[in-house]
Amino acid sequence: MNLPNIIRPEHTFIGVSAPTKWRALQTIADKAAKAFSVDGQTILKALEAREKLGSTGIGNGIAIPHAAIDGMTSPRGLLIRFAQPLDFEAIDDIPTDIAFVLLFGENNRGEYLNVLSAIARRLQSDGVIVAMRKARTVDEFYSDFIADSRV
Repeated sequence: MNLPNIIRPEHTFIGVSAPTKWRALQTIADKAAKAFSVDGQTILKALEAREKLGSTGIGNGIAIPHAAIDGMTSPRGLLIRFAQPLDFEAIDDIPTDIAFVLLFGENNRGEYLNVLSAIARRLQSDGVIVAMRKARTVDEFYSDFIADSRV
């Protein structure tokens, strides 16, 4: 799985302000719309519908909001660090500060699961998350994840 083809440096953001999970989804949808030339309302509705099924907050301050979007031909993603941790209704109740956003077409569900698995493998090391939280720039934040850096 080639994560740099799915989550690119120009689709990485730090210091994103969002007071609530629902505002975060709106901000995510706006950024994804610009990045992937897809209607922001379509993205927002899909992300909200997915969250209503159950939180994508997986714990340890991490969320993986994801949704199928009509017209997308391959999985694409955003990497976001929020300015302040927010309640993403995660399973461990720890506020979320990092989000991996995955959008994919209906025909890419199998590939999406491979991407999710690749992200999970990267996150198995506490060192990756620690480094990502310490990163001072977008470039550091991105490379700490992609390069699987350890601290």
